Amino acid sequence: MTTAELTAIEQSAFARLEQEKRLLNPVYKGEINSKGRFGFRGEVALKFAASIADEARPPETMAQQVISGAEPGSDKIDFFACYLLSFGYIEDLVPVLKENLSPTGKYFLFCNNIDLRKRYQVVVDGIPFHILPIDEATVYNELLELLYLERGDLKKLDTAAKIDRIMDTALTFDGKFPEISLAECLATMGPVRNPNENRPV
Repeated sequence: MTTAELTAIEQSAFARLEQEKRLLNPVYKGEINSKGRFGFRGEVALKFAASIADEARPPETMAQQVISGAEPGSDKIDFFACYLLSFGYIEDLVPVLKENLSPTGKYFLFCNNIDLRKRYQVVVDGIPFHILPIDEATVYNELLELLYLERGDLKKLDTAAKIDRIMDTALTFDGKFPEISLAECLATMGPVRNPNENRPV
């Protein structure tokens, strides 16, 4: 990272996650508009695997396909969307992110093992999460559909501007999903589907 990029992340709500080496495989990590809004697109390590003989191992659980952003000068991540292989990973995600989440933020968890016909809102420690199913689509495509964004309008934008546009729209999202408890959602989640099943090799 350049000195400017390093300074930007150190002053953002992503600083702790960066220091803990949780921000992995970044597609983008930096300011996303001229006002200093910071964005990250990549993966977030949730639960690290125990290292053996100082050999780094992949995290046990991750938030994948993350698209997220935070306003300048704030220690809160205002917008966060990701893919979770299992909704159960929320029990790893909340402790990792909680101090940087806000009750007024917009957080979308697309989960492999949620009924494809269902959408929920789950509040954990005062933080509301929109829980949505995902089958073969990507978080990016699912967000565009959920937020009524036209793919063609975003195609001409660079990665930073795409994150900025998605975040702007997500922050105004007021869709109401049935609210259920964390325990209820954990009890109703199904087995994890093989994400590569029925795909051509």
